[in-house]
Amino acid sequence: MSSAGGDTPTTGDSHDAGPQILFTPRSLRRCMYVRDAKNRDEAWLLDHIEEMALDDASFRSRDYVIAVDEESNDRAGFGRIRVHKTDEGDYCELTGIGVLPAWRGQGVGAHVVERLVDTARAEEFETVYSLTDQPEYLGQFGFEPVESSALPAKIRERLATKRETVQPDAVATSVGVDEFAMPDRFREMFKNASPHDETDDQVEDAEDFGIDPDSATYKYDTGR
Repeated sequence: MSSAGGDTPTTGDSHDAGPQILFTPRSLRRCMYVRDAKNRDEAWLLDHIEEMALDDASFRSRDYVIAVDEESNDRAGFGRIRVHKTDEGDYCELTGIGVLPAWRGQGVGAHVVERLVDTARAEEFETVYSLTDQPEYLGQFGFEPVESSALPAKIRERLATKRETVQPDAVATSVGVDEFAMPDRFREMFKNASPHDETDDQVEDAEDFGIDPDSATYKYDTGR
């Protein structure tokens, strides 16, 4: 006979010689997941995009995904894919990726990126581009720097615009959707993610993104 909640099964009378099986009650577990954004998320997204000074060009809430804490329903991070349609073909860009300060350093951004790459794969893109001033972060998943001269014209134009508006040091990176890889440590971190106390003087550095600052070295074309 099991308990009403189904989380702690009994093993018979107290003299039962069988092993005791214990489970963590469901109410004590945390669970993070990533979902598609909904219309009701629009104001929240715009507020945090502005707060983090992220790229909001051609904003459409339906292009975003959001990382959510199932227990509290708190939204922890977000990102989007933007499809550029041209006469030469269509190109997929990851952009607007942000994690709220209380949730940083816990694999939230990594799972947002993974979900976006999965979406690109489902839409039959072979390559995903991202224009970022933190290429070392995306490098952990297989993204590699791309010379400006090797970019499709539309992505090169986007890079120039991004440098002029929100990220002066942005560089181009790309990954084949089948080459994307999620480091195991991010999966473990995401399983146990929980909001931590925010401090006014909190500063982001490489370690916030799970990067070893002593071993990470990256060279890339700045187009300058």
